[in-house]
Amino acid sequence: MKKLLKHISPLAPDDSGACSVLYELGGITVICDAGGCAGNVCGFDEPRWFEKRSALFSAGLRDMDAILGRDELLVKKLAKITEQIGAEFTAIVGTPVPAVIATDMKALERMSEKKTGLPCMAFRTDGTRLYDYGEELVYTRLFDQFAVGELPVKKGRLGVIGATPLNTGETCSRRIADKLLAEGWDEVVCFGMDSGLDDIRNAGECERLLVIAPSGLRAARLMQERFGTPFDVRYPLAEVPEDISGVKVLVIHQQTAANSIREILETRGCEVVCASWFGMYDSLKREGDVRIKGEDDLQALAAEGGFDVILADEFFRRAVPDFAGRWYDLPHFAVSGRLCRGTADR
Repeated sequence: MKKLLKHISPLAPDDSGACSVLYELGGITVICDAGGCAGNVCGFDEPRWFEKRSALFSAGLRDMDAILGRDELLVKKLAKITEQIGAEFTAIVGTPVPAVIATDMKALERMSEKKTGLPCMAFRTDGTRLYDYGEELVYTRLFDQFAVGELPVKKGRLGVIGATPLNTGETCSRRIADKLLAEGWDEVVCFGMDSGLDDIRNAGECERLLVIAPSGLRAARLMQERFGTPFDVRYPLAEVPEDISGVKVLVIHQQTAANSIREILETRGCEVVCASWFGMYDSLKREGDVRIKGEDDLQALAAEGGFDVILADEFFRRAVPDFAGRWYDLPHFAVSGRLCRGTADR
């Protein structure tokens, strides 16, 4: 069966990606579900629960609520939460339940704003797409709605888009910021990680933006159109084991990370193909790069590509047990739920 996962775990879905971007921004996020999807987000796809608090709730829909689409009950619950928790906005994240019963998410936005007096954003995630789709929806909406005032540019200030644990395996911005400060920047802001909504409101102050995952590219283009803010696309945490040189390598990760690893490997005389299970922009692809849609694609790529080395999360190795070359673990939290602790030969 096409796209059936027989060897690897399910990948993080779009609702998890949406919640990841919203996690630290000071809003109230409601996952529109009966509890199961919220359990996946909190239990598997959000490692910051161990370090940082967030107002993230399940709508707790009962069977008849879901069948009859009782939107007013959800809005009533949301309004009650806002009376107890101070928040700058509310957000409603879709799951398979509202998708199947065709919930009017725009209507939920309007009803919630009228009831709470706070801005509300409702996202048409449905749990069937992958995490990067949900992240892209949220990043684009946040910058479009809140980064509206033209501000004086602060020289030396860099804004980073795409810093989520799902993309980076990091739960704080320290490592990213340290790398970029060492490059000569005076101030680094990772939007949505160790920063709040005010940083997005003031995004126009940034001298430059850095997109470290494809999910941030549309938001960066929006900022360039609105304020003329230039941006680069690269992954500052890219690292490669020292003993890889002069060989053919397959790199599997999110597209920006894979591209930055390729650049390092090419300086060592390697021939490199980048692949990803997640979204790949044509503008960031080279001829030969591959979007993996299922285990069959991965197996064919590993068997027929003539690779000496694969750099990828070790969980993918289950699907290609016959690969005879060297495999280096490249953790990707959205794949295996493991935080980055550097690469190691497996």
